[in-house]
Amino acid sequence: MQRAAMAAVKKTTKTFKLNTGAAIPAIGLGTWQSAPNEVKDAVQAALAIGYRHIDTAFAYGNEKEVGEGIRASGVPREQIWLTTKLDNPWHKRVPEAIERSLENLGTSYVDLYLMHWPCSTDPNNLKKHLEGWDFVDTWREMQKLLDTGKVRNIGVSNFGIRNLERLLNDPSCKVVPAVNQVELHPGNPSPKLFNYCTSKGIHLSGYSPLGSAGSPLYSNETLNSIAKEKGRTVQQILLAWGIQKGWSVLPKSVNKSRIEANWQLDGWELSEEDIKKIDSIKERFKVCDDAWLPIKVFFGDDE
Repeated sequence: MQRAAMAAVKKTTKTFKLNTGAAIPAIGLGTWQSAPNEVKDAVQAALAIGYRHIDTAFAYGNEKEVGEGIRASGVPREQIWLTTKLDNPWHKRVPEAIERSLENLGTSYVDLYLMHWPCSTDPNNLKKHLEGWDFVDTWREMQKLLDTGKVRNIGVSNFGIRNLERLLNDPSCKVVPAVNQVELHPGNPSPKLFNYCTSKGIHLSGYSPLGSAGSPLYSNETLNSIAKEKGRTVQQILLAWGIQKGWSVLPKSVNKSRIEANWQLDGWELSEEDIKKIDSIKERFKVCDDAWLPIKVFFGDDE
């Protein structure tokens, strides 16, 4: 009976219900730091394997290739969950920004539009923050997109508890973000942030769920021990951990075999004991910090 139940576990078709009623697929293809001329093939390959969730951003500079990959796949647009993001220097130009992204992607709408960072950068000086404007003003403008049909759901990215509190408590905030996309892996698990977002009905989506290229997690003894016991890769263990913890995961790869391996998540589960062991990993690191931004956005209070 237990074996039959295990065989029935399907993470590749699992979705998480958002506060809008929409269903976001539990696993998607991330495209951050993918080199030019590789993204189209990666997206096409992922969709052929079965992925139905593709994540990109204006700042990645690859929206056009993502759109080409979607069209080349032959998978109907309505079957694909497509996310892109508002870039920091465009915070005061939200209507123009979404138009540019839709034009790049070659689509009439995106399923999810995220504010990429809680930082409104001055487009004339990327080392400065816009005077008299911040992410609360940006969110006010993003809310208007929901009436245009160009954006089905809106959310944020790289928001910690402090900035979420500020946004949610502002009188202009009429729409609770559907998603908060943040860095999530055992080296940056952010349990307080997950609990906070869950309490507010905000779904967490994890970027860099494998710890990015050359991840120190790949040599972690705990993860390798669980992977060996399960007959799985460390990468598969990390993805299963995230999904079973309750968030969607966005592994990035342009390698077809790795894209396929990351999809092999059906028919097996991590036990509660496995999850506790992974939760107890002490090593801490961040792939993406805020040192390059003109303001601080991470305050170390989400752990």
